[in-house]
Amino acid sequence: MLHASTSPPVVATDVVVARGDRTILDRLSLSVAAGEIYALLGGNGAGKSTTLATLLGFLTPMAGAVRIDGIDPARAPQQARQRIAYLPENVALYDHLSARENVDYFLALAGEAYSMAAKEAAFDAAGLQHDARDRRVVGFSKGMRQKVAIALAVVRNAPLLLLDEPTSGLDPRATADFNALLHQLRARGTAVLMVTHDLLGAADCADRIGFLAGGHIVEEVHRAQGFDVMALHHRYGEVPAA
Repeated sequence: MLHASTSPPVVATDVVVARGDRTILDRLSLSVAAGEIYALLGGNGAGKSTTLATLLGFLTPMAGAVRIDGIDPARAPQQARQRIAYLPENVALYDHLSARENVDYFLALAGEAYSMAAKEAAFDAAGLQHDARDRRVVGFSKGMRQKVAIALAVVRNAPLLLLDEPTSGLDPRATADFNALLHQLRARGTAVLMVTHDLLGAADCADRIGFLAGGHIVEEVHRAQGFDVMALHHRYGEVPAA
């Protein structure tokens, strides 16, 4: 388990990232507190993937600062990534391994050891049925694969969970289950940053929504103030069908 930090799990301040002669992130600033779900929305080319790559330490800002639990991912990428649980759009698991074996493998790869009880409790929290845990994941649905990845995040107790289009391809029941998992993690104090194009999905689970355009956040709305989904839809594009 990681040591507690007094720093917010995510802080980005005036971040500038360019690829070639094109500026992708242009003075991007955002923060996510412990126990908060933040949805970052934007269309294709808005900079969502570049934001994730920068937070993970794969891209170095030309200007500005990024801190993951107080750590600069550009200077200390391994330390920063130890504080992150990352779920890509298509969760990468080893198909020939079972759910338990996948979790054991990734924990070993990270140099982390946990008791069997802790791992079983994580599967329980993620909602993966007992009879699925020893099955090879080759036949798992996307929702079941996400549950395995969430179990890994739960057992590691990482301060930050990064999600890339987490509900893409999920049916309504699986989406509802996934949102319930996010709320469990938030209750534990995990910061959740999800990048998505799904306004309705974000409104269902997020505490704050930031709209990314031109490489920076052009508007931010808070659940406490109420989400006017139709007004946001008119300003930021098509709302996907429920």
